[in-house]
Amino acid sequence: MIHGKNVLAIIPARGGSKGLPGKNIRPMCGKPLIAWSIEKAQQSRYIDMVLISTDSLEIAGVAKRYRAHVPFIRPDVLATDHASTYDVIRHALNFLDENECKRFDLVVLLEPTSPLREDGDIDNMLEKLAVNYENFDSIVSVGEVDEHPSIMKRLTGDTLSPFCPDLAQTTRRQANEPAYFPYGVAYIAKTQALLAENTFYTLRCTYFKIKKYQNYEIDDLYGFLCTESVMRHEWSLE
Repeated sequence: MIHGKNVLAIIPARGGSKGLPGKNIRPMCGKPLIAWSIEKAQQSRYIDMVLISTDSLEIAGVAKRYRAHVPFIRPDVLATDHASTYDVIRHALNFLDENECKRFDLVVLLEPTSPLREDGDIDNMLEKLAVNYENFDSIVSVGEVDEHPSIMKRLTGDTLSPFCPDLAQTTRRQANEPAYFPYGVAYIAKTQALLAENTFYTLRCTYFKIKKYQNYEIDDLYGFLCTESVMRHEWSLE
C-alpha cells in the first residue's frame, strides 16, 4: 500500500511462445525466468499482492514455488496470440473482485521477459506516481534508444526510403533529439484510468528512465542470450 492506495502486481505468463518455447520458465542465471520478476515484486515495500496470470499448469507450479498468488488458470480465450494484455488484466481484476472480494487502486504490470530490474525501480515508480497523483494517471519505464527513428528505413519493393520522412534525416546519433522506447521494467496505472482508457499510456502519463543495460526484452533465443549475459555482467552473477 502506498499513500492509502492498494497495489496489485500482475505478471502475465503465457505457456505458448513461438519465438522461444517455454521462455517464461527457462533457466536464467540459476532461476526460472519468471522468478526474477516475482522476486522483485515481492521486494517492493508497497505491492500488496503479486499475481500470476497463466494458462500453463507448469508455469503456475513454478510461480507457486516462488510464493506468488496463482488463484486461477487463465481461460483459453485469453491465451491466444490475439488476446490483449488489457483483457488479461481485466480478467484478473474481475476474478479477485468476485472470488476474493479484493479491489486494488493501482495496477503494476511486470513482464517476465524484462527481468533487468534494479531493486528500487518499482518502488521509485510508485512513489513518483503517488507524489504526482493529482496530475498523472500512469507511469511507464522508458530507455533511450540508439536506433533513432530518423535513421529507420522502409522497404517498398526494391526501394529503400525513410521510415519517418517528416523527421530530419541525420547520420550522427548525437545530432538527434533523444528517443525513448517503453521497455517492460514496469507499467503502472490507476485501476480506474486503466479500465477506462484500456492502456497504460493514459492521457496523463509520466515516465521513469531506466539505465542503458536494462534496454533488453526477451522475444527469442538471441534476446534471451543477450539478457542473460548482461545480467551476469551487471550483477556479478556466476
